Amino acid sequence: MIPRGFPPRRPKIRENVNEAIRAREVRAVFPDGSVEIMPTPAAVRKAQDMGLDLILIAPTAEPPVAKAMDYGQWQYENKKKQHEAKKKQHVIQVKEIKFRPNTDDHDYDFKKNHAIRFLQEGNRVKAVVQFRGREIAHVDLGKKLLLRFAADLAQVGSIEGQPRLEGRNAHVLLSPIKSAVPAKEKPQTRPQAQEPQA
Repeated sequence: MIPRGFPPRRPKIRENVNEAIRAREVRAVFPDGSVEIMPTPAAVRKAQDMGLDLILIAPTAEPPVAKAMDYGQWQYENKKKQHEAKKKQHVIQVKEIKFRPNTDDHDYDFKKNHAIRFLQEGNRVKAVVQFRGREIAHVDLGKKLLLRFAADLAQVGSIEGQPRLEGRNAHVLLSPIKSAVPAKEKPQTRPQAQEPQA
């Protein structure tokens, strides 16, 4: 039952399929490999006689190219292509590493190694020094710590601007250096020992 005041739902029309194709004529491609330029209604009829749908695959071509195939199979192949493309792309993330102004050397080294790994994986690193209570009086210690951190990671990451103070936190951003992202190493060939001449 449709509630009062709402328009009735329109049936969902599949775009660029069968009767929804607006071009006057199409270059129709059929499963047997035959290609014909024909009026769209005739091409749709021919595809339906084969038990298939006519799908517009190149709407900008002149005339537009339409292929006779199963709509469900076409949807499945499209989703598969999109999934493959998504798998190949690398999303750059910002990884956050937190310090305190009085972080000891062991903790510092541990977090530094994490940051090196993140940068080598191609991600950005945001180093944050958190100030609590009276520690805010020692902002200079936090900024020194961030500059030391950036200097220690200079081989794998480049600093984006100077350390900034926002509220009770100071932070700095580091971006990966392209050459620091490890590529596959080539196997080394050993030099052959020369035989002594007689």
